[in-house]
Amino acid sequence: MASEMMDALMALCQERHIDELYLLDRLEQSLAKSYADVLHLDYGAKVTIDRATGKVYVYKLIPVGEPDEETGEYTNYREVDVTPRGTSRIAAQQAKIEIKAIVRNAARQQIFEEFSDRIGDIITGTVLQSTPDFEIVKIREGVEAELPHFDQRRFPEERNERPAGERYSHNQRLKALIIDVRDPNSTQQPVRGERQRPPIVISRTHPDLITRLFELEVPEVYDRVVEVRSVAREPGIRSKVAVSSNDEKLDPVGACVGPKGSRVRTVVSELRGERVDVVLWSDEPGRCVANALSPAKVSRVLVDTENKYATVIVPDDQLSLAIGKEGQNARLAARLTGYHIDIKNESLARDVLREIPSIVGDETEEPEGDGRCQFVFPDGRRCRNSARPDSRFCGVHEAMSEMAASEVSDDPDSLI
Repeated sequence: MASEMMDALMALCQERHIDELYLLDRLEQSLAKSYADVLHLDYGAKVTIDRATGKVYVYKLIPVGEPDEETGEYTNYREVDVTPRGTSRIAAQQAKIEIKAIVRNAARQQIFEEFSDRIGDIITGTVLQSTPDFEIVKIREGVEAELPHFDQRRFPEERNERPAGERYSHNQRLKALIIDVRDPNSTQQPVRGERQRPPIVISRTHPDLITRLFELEVPEVYDRVVEVRSVAREPGIRSKVAVSSNDEKLDPVGACVGPKGSRVRTVVSELRGERVDVVLWSDEPGRCVANALSPAKVSRVLVDTENKYATVIVPDDQLSLAIGKEGQNARLAARLTGYHIDIKNESLARDVLREIPSIVGDETEEPEGDGRCQFVFPDGRRCRNSARPDSRFCGVHEAMSEMAASEVSDDPDSLI
């Protein structure tokens, strides 16, 4: 019986690529704990497995000498053979538990070593199982990933990486981004149910997913001729992508959109109908903000680069389009450019500019009051910004005062 057990252990070690000595050491340590409890041994037990025959020997540990004065523990023990009957049966049961744990940890360690360097890469998988909290996606045979969509109100420490409104069926293929690979040897607090959950975490909401999809569909993006400079996304609803070209003769927006919109249509299809706007990136903040508000037409942009603040003037009939439904277009444009964007129509802009000379007064005077901007809106509200040094106004309204003498241009390309 013992010999057969050893033969089976050695065969399993070769099949699973597990070190034989490591497995036997783990078995001896585990059996020692079990026999110390079963035999009620005060000072523990020592177990030895014969490497040739597989026979198990159990020794009772009896302390020798005096205990350590500081710790109160014994350092030397005498071993007494107390091997009971049926040790092979108990060893087989314990071996089954240990082998399962070793195989599981070895598999997770192998996955961690392979995929830890692939964080940020896109993968294609097949949905295997759906649970109320996450989807299990099969990447390949023996490798699975988790697409979490936990309720953030119940589990605030967990992730939600599924766009709102998306649902998946069994065996459905989908693309996702690798955002995390759990280390099986980590000493950090394990996540809830980590042993039953796949070690790879993927996302369908990350902005970089759109970048990777364009790399798959647009050769110019993959070859870095066209660069994706910034992505702003509201997953499942709408996204804005700013692109630029390293080749002056190549239109980056046209390259990403493709003939009759074929390339961007493929990206939209993979994102389950999420609207994707591709706009031209510019190193000039004013033009970049104007492009980001596309499809709305912009008359003029006033930029305070120091405070990352932009005031945009649009035609009256473009105001709703520039702001978007529930402020979505302006919100995405602000994320795309990194500027706080204030949108005004031309009628309001003319009224504001008409009032500026009476408010401005002598710009060379020292600022008065509490150090805040002295500009007052037509509805009586006062600007909350701090005044610039040697001025009564903040950077935005100081710039507006400088353009007070000029008329608002009707040329959409007239940017300040």
